[in-house]
Amino acid sequence: MSGWSTADIPSQIGRTAVITGATGGLGYETALALAGAGATVVLTGRNDAKGKDALARIRAQYPNADVSYETLDLASLASVADFAGRFAISRPSLDLLINNAGVMALPKRRTTQGGFEMQLGINYLSHYALTARLLPQLRRGRKPRVVNLSSLAHRSGAIDFKDLQSQQSYRPWRAYCQSKLAMLIFALELQRRSDAAGWGLMSNAAHPGYARTELIPNGPGTASLSWRLGRLLQPFVSHSAAAGALPTLFAATSPDAKPGGYYGPNRFYEMKGPPVEAKIMPQAKDAAVAAMLWEISATLTGVSFDQFAAAA
Repeated sequence: MSGWSTADIPSQIGRTAVITGATGGLGYETALALAGAGATVVLTGRNDAKGKDALARIRAQYPNADVSYETLDLASLASVADFAGRFAISRPSLDLLINNAGVMALPKRRTTQGGFEMQLGINYLSHYALTARLLPQLRRGRKPRVVNLSSLAHRSGAIDFKDLQSQQSYRPWRAYCQSKLAMLIFALELQRRSDAAGWGLMSNAAHPGYARTELIPNGPGTASLSWRLGRLLQPFVSHSAAAGALPTLFAATSPDAKPGGYYGPNRFYEMKGPPVEAKIMPQAKDAAVAAMLWEISATLTGVSFDQFAAAA
């Protein structure tokens, strides 16, 4: 696995991929690589102008690429349902779902249209609902995979069931770490449930290490101490967005990727370098916590995997 790059991606011809947050950063680089490998790629995002620009850039590099853009605002469960409905009408199957989009360490507590704390809502709950709604198409896919984007931040995370929405106390990094831990827990629990119910999915997760994207300026911003320190250390501990996308691409395409696997960079505390198996903290492996989070997520979103599994 060491030294793995986009040149190692197997042909993706005949496979359809949906990528959230694909108009920039890691999502765009993931879409670009998959399009170059021959996949039919559906980019999603909430900014239609950025979506149009992303398509133009991909087509400039790969003129024959089969790429399209669809509006999907993860701050709205109604938008999630609308996208999934449109997708079901236009495409009978889905081979690859990459739950990539996210926000990080918003300085002040904000909420989604459904009233969820923004980081938990966008980073995790909407991806939970989207995956459930696309389960019928995934089950009809060819060797379908679901990849969740987690983070090194999961190591400091804990699922606070007493204050899941940070209503009693909001701390930006604590909320972010919780959301990224939830994404890793979700990936592992989805694999367990797929195995038990015979859904036929490969569910795994990845993290980009320290990738140079717009996530930090769009979250804590340039005023934060962590951002200023990060700028000083960037040349030594970070890598490009394209390099940061490699663990996701490995999880999504490599024949060596494992069900329930987790992948990240291989150098300097998993902050940069080619993809390898990443460290999973004990709190991400707690099956009781995973089961409780799954049930709470179903209640909060009003979306049941069992409901959509029956429709497949």
